[in-house]
Amino acid sequence: MDCNIPDKWGWQSHTFALESQMKAAKTYKTDRSAEMEAFIEVVCAGSFSAAARALDMTPSAVSRIVSRIEKRLDVRLIIRTTRQLRLTSEGEAYALVCRRILKDLNEAEASIAERARPKGLIRVSAATAHNRLAIVPLVKEFLQRYPAIVVEMDVSDQIRDVIGGYVDIAIRFGPLPDSALTARYLGETGRTVVASPEYLARAGTPEVPSDLHRHNCLDFSFRRIEPGWPFIAGGENIMLPVSGNMTANNGETLVELAKQGIGITRVGNFHIEDALTSGELVPLLEGFNPLDKEAIHAVFIGGKNMPARVRVFVDYLVEKMTPHIV
Repeated sequence: MDCNIPDKWGWQSHTFALESQMKAAKTYKTDRSAEMEAFIEVVCAGSFSAAARALDMTPSAVSRIVSRIEKRLDVRLIIRTTRQLRLTSEGEAYALVCRRILKDLNEAEASIAERARPKGLIRVSAATAHNRLAIVPLVKEFLQRYPAIVVEMDVSDQIRDVIGGYVDIAIRFGPLPDSALTARYLGETGRTVVASPEYLARAGTPEVPSDLHRHNCLDFSFRRIEPGWPFIAGGENIMLPVSGNMTANNGETLVELAKQGIGITRVGNFHIEDALTSGELVPLLEGFNPLDKEAIHAVFIGGKNMPARVRVFVDYLVEKMTPHIV
């Protein structure tokens, strides 16, 4: 019910005294919220008979509810005449209190219900191959568990803006920059330098990291925190800048380019499991691989106002996704 109760005499200032009186009243085994709803319906409808029709009750039953409230509070709330009902000053104040209490109650129940039955749209950003291999297989069960949630996937290896509201959740790889976002750890993945047998037969196989300067290296087109490919050489960690004639904004495209014999690439292991097994790609420079692990996180705007739909999706990823990480 959303009936506007007029405050034409400024009764907001008197509601606190009435609230204290209500708290001091004896506790009866009655449904106070139902009584308040009935009282507000009488105020809105303007008569007991109209309120009774709206409440599917008899006029006498509605009248008894109002009388019971008046007896409990020891005040007259409504002046009854043959033609109309008129609120007393106490009735005006009580109506304002009831309206606020019922509004708070409805909002509280809606909030709890939303937590129990999350609903609405979630926008999720994920890397192309990781989405296909690790996330998509999990979505069916999630949607069955939460049928009122709609998931919109934004698939790209580019970093999407979570703070700006472009997406609700982003799956991020590697070191996370300082930000106001909340991050949940999902697992980690290694990375490997690979090329196709065709490319190596034509261009030769690099024996040490510096040999890559003479090769066509296929890298990501967007800026990453690391300015090159990391290796261990002579017991030291080095960061080797690389270059080539093609770049891409996702690892899956880089893998396909490498499989076509265009050049050498370095991508997450989840991209290349099948290609390594089939022999379409072969690992390179394994003795120099720092065996670095890229942490995988779900990042989002956290805090007490975090939507339940976002919370349950992140919890679901933590529950289900980690065993898929390689």
